[in-house]
Amino acid sequence: MIKSWILKSIRLYQKTLSLDHGPLRIYAPFGQCKFTPTCSEFTYQAIEKYGIVRGVWKGVCRIMRCHPWSKGGEDNVK
Repeated sequence: MIKSWILKSIRLYQKTLSLDHGPLRIYAPFGQCKFTPTCSEFTYQAIEKYGIVRGVWKGVCRIMRCHPWSKGGEDNVK
C-alpha cells in the first residue's frame, strides 16, 4: 500500500511539476535532467525493483550524483 502511494506520488510529480515529463517542459524543451532515465523515473524503477527502502536510497544517491560537474549519460537501475 505504501509502495503504491509512493509510486503514484512520483507519477503525479512527473505529470505536474517535472521539467522533463510534465506540462512545464515547455520551459526546458531539451530536458532538464542530464541522465537517462531521468532521476524521477530512475527512482520509480528502483522502488519497483528493490522495494521502498533500497529503492528510495538508490534514488537519493542518483540525485546526489546530479551536479554541475557530472557528465550524466545512461544510468539504468542495476
